[in-house]
Amino acid sequence: MVTENPFVFGKAAEGTHFTDREEDAKRLTANLTHGINAILISPRRWGKTSLVKKVISEIDRPTMKPVFIDIFQCKSEYEFYHAFATAVIKQTSSKLDEWVELARTFLAHLSPKFSFGPDPTNDFSLSFEWKPKDDTETDILQLPAKIAQKKHIRLIVCLDEFQQVADFTDSVTFQKKLRSVWQHQQEVTYCMFGSKKHWMENIFNDQSMPFYKFGDLMFLQKIPAERWIPFIRTKFQETGKSITVEQAASICEATANLSSYVQHLAWVVWYKSDRVVTDKNIADAIDDLLEQNKVFFKREVEQLSELQLNFLKALAHGITTGFSRKDILREYRLESSANVQSIKKALLKKDLIDMDGQEIAFNDSLFKLWLQRQTFYE
Repeated sequence: MVTENPFVFGKAAEGTHFTDREEDAKRLTANLTHGINAILISPRRWGKTSLVKKVISEIDRPTMKPVFIDIFQCKSEYEFYHAFATAVIKQTSSKLDEWVELARTFLAHLSPKFSFGPDPTNDFSLSFEWKPKDDTETDILQLPAKIAQKKHIRLIVCLDEFQQVADFTDSVTFQKKLRSVWQHQQEVTYCMFGSKKHWMENIFNDQSMPFYKFGDLMFLQKIPAERWIPFIRTKFQETGKSITVEQAASICEATANLSSYVQHLAWVVWYKSDRVVTDKNIADAIDDLLEQNKVFFKREVEQLSELQLNFLKALAHGITTGFSRKDILREYRLESSANVQSIKKALLKKDLIDMDGQEIAFNDSLFKLWLQRQTFYE
């Protein structure tokens, strides 16, 4: 019998920790194995990274090689190119001498230099002389295709937190550079995804942007409670504990079925409970989770204007449409319907809310719950 906590959070859910998304996994697998670029779009904590890692881990073909690049820390074009070149070389080779050979062969005029970590056979970073006039960017962006041709394989390049490119100086020009090179690479398939839905939609779903129609847009939906409940109950049973359907449902309700939060709350409930989960275990676990996150939630509130906070108060009280009605404007001191429109745009940009048609919802269910419990609501 497994005695370790069977849930995982704070990292991609892999192996037995992954649940559902069978249809999404089939579609993504079909795209990536048939050379169709894929773009995954959804709000934060919906399990995009877990889905991508599951799919690429199960593509067991000697002629296909995945490359996974997280560009969250990239704040400029240079940092992107540095991370891109390092990851492509590192993940397409397994030997130190081959890393050096690839860099010297395909990035020769950039004077590539290696910096090795404690384990030089597994850890290195790559630097090079930055000479844009020498077509540095194109050489680096062509690196996956050149390596694929040399090795007679297809590369699947997965770029996590791709929305970061929208923050680069002259981002549209940068995106044009990427597409102008990548769209001609027959040996490389790209998979892009990120944690800010609004920004990703601007990059990939706006006709005026360079990456419009670059690949198959996959708008992920939440994993429904009817799939989470048996998953939660099975994990408890496998470790000698029991949780009722109603209690598992309450975990889903508190987290609004957000994958990361479901796993996190279930993890806390598991370690707080004995063999039989009690309702108090769940209530205490929710309190603990809110306490752990309150410093982040307070920081969010501090960065809001009074009108933005008033809008979120209304949303937390269950109002999802009709914000321009006179009674809503008056009760929540939103002043005017023109203010409501500007508030929506600002909160979308801050990635605090999501819109489905006219209906608005919190992106972070725990932030909503924390707001509901604050004294400024009384």
